[in-house]
Amino acid sequence: MSLTAQLQFSAVMLSFFWRNGVETPEPLKADVTGSIPPWLQGTLLRNGPGLFAVGNTSYNHWFDGMALIHSFTFKEGEVFYRSKFLKSETYKKNMAANRIVVSEFGTMVHPDPCKNIFSKAFTYLINAIPDFTDNGLINIIKYGDDYYASSEINYINQIDPWTLETLGRKNYRNHIAINLATAHPHYDEEGNTYNMGTAIMNLGRPKYVIFKVPPNAAGKEKKSQVLENVEQIASIPFKSSLYPSYFHSFGMTENYIIFVEQAFKLDILKLATAYFRDINWGSCLKFDYDDINLIHVIDKKTGKAVNTKYYTDPFVIFHHINAYEEDGHVVIDLITYKDSKLYDMFYIHNMNKGVQDFIETNKDFARPTSQRFVLPLNVDKDTPQNTNLVKLQDTTATAMLREDGSVFCTPDTIFEGIEMPGINYKFNAKKYRYFYGTRVDWSPHPNKLAKMDVVSRTHTIWTEEECYPSEPVFVASPNAVDEDDGIILSSVVSFNPQRPPFLLVLDAKSFKEIARATIDAKIHMDLHGLFIHDKPT
Repeated sequence: MSLTAQLQFSAVMLSFFWRNGVETPEPLKADVTGSIPPWLQGTLLRNGPGLFAVGNTSYNHWFDGMALIHSFTFKEGEVFYRSKFLKSETYKKNMAANRIVVSEFGTMVHPDPCKNIFSKAFTYLINAIPDFTDNGLINIIKYGDDYYASSEINYINQIDPWTLETLGRKNYRNHIAINLATAHPHYDEEGNTYNMGTAIMNLGRPKYVIFKVPPNAAGKEKKSQVLENVEQIASIPFKSSLYPSYFHSFGMTENYIIFVEQAFKLDILKLATAYFRDINWGSCLKFDYDDINLIHVIDKKTGKAVNTKYYTDPFVIFHHINAYEEDGHVVIDLITYKDSKLYDMFYIHNMNKGVQDFIETNKDFARPTSQRFVLPLNVDKDTPQNTNLVKLQDTTATAMLREDGSVFCTPDTIFEGIEMPGINYKFNAKKYRYFYGTRVDWSPHPNKLAKMDVVSRTHTIWTEEECYPSEPVFVASPNAVDEDDGIILSSVVSFNPQRPPFLLVLDAKSFKEIARATIDAKIHMDLHGLFIHDKPT
């Protein structure tokens, strides 16, 4: 299919994904075909935007939609589906007013005219980043024994992963001084959860904060104190106080946290005056083509950065694939973009354009590129300049020592057109071979699933006409030895109303379908989630 034909097709398809979702509050038994492995017992949780209009008001951006959480529960070869809106304070306020009254990423909402606008504006300026929303629509985070719907703000909402009920809201700021936090944490084998946040309003220089929540921070005795044992591991001053880097995720190896301070930046002054300018939070982000990206390597135990300064040409990154250490190097695999135009495509007015306008607007859409950067940890400052310090034999990535002692890194391109990466998480922070993702041939909405082999640099595809799969989630087989011994789960939707949605089950080794669970309900396109093994008795 030509690019023009693909974009014509997408102009029709995209409008399907921003229609309001509906709840399926009680378990709905799916129609299973094929054979689900008998050992697969548990629940796949998914999160994403699902409500885009309230009363006569509508959101401006796909990432603004109120969170709709859905789940697929596996029990003795059967599958049960349910979905519920996250009952956040944002949801409650909007529903009570029968209109959108809380601002989001791409939608600025002003207060009711009867309220004191000057008081509201003053509070806005004092806080620098406004207390917009607690709409956790991006991912599900596990802290201790508890699960939270999360976005990139200071609020998280606890949910019951089996009933999908909303149990209550937590504020990071009550425990650690951050205004923003990622929805993509990391977990170690001891049960610690690692995450990152941004402290914009901070005594002294603003900073990025790396923190850890121990496994005993939650549980039956401490349900209301999930973050009371949070530990700050490190802080990193902003390279520019008024333009902190945007970041959606970070990397972790056995000994290090990897943070890419990118040229995709948040303009704090613009944010602080956004209310008066009547502009949204998303418009306060900008990509600086003339800047560089810094890669920070932070020791997890000491909280100190390694002595070497690593930098690259500017790029935009949302998702890390994996990172690990090998023979004195840190290897980082990322999904990169040459610019920040991805967010623009998700504005509803772009998604709802006519065919020709859509083609013209998105013809220069930057494709995601899977790239490998290799950072030498032990740098001899007497090495001649422009000597490649990378000693690994299985990569073309380079790291060149500069006169000032910094190291300029160039990547090794692994694949093009892959997003929403996932791995066998038992291999997180370790040398690995496979990752899984959605194949993005022409727009950010996926039309294929892919299994990538980073050793052979080959890939395998699953695709079906008119079907759009979500992020693939790997679940390992019991007592698995091989990295790809397990299954892949993906929620699949179609814009064709005659094609019901289904949960796809692939054998991870062969990447062949072994089962599907068809659902007689409306299912929305989601973002991220995780698999939880059987509820403990």
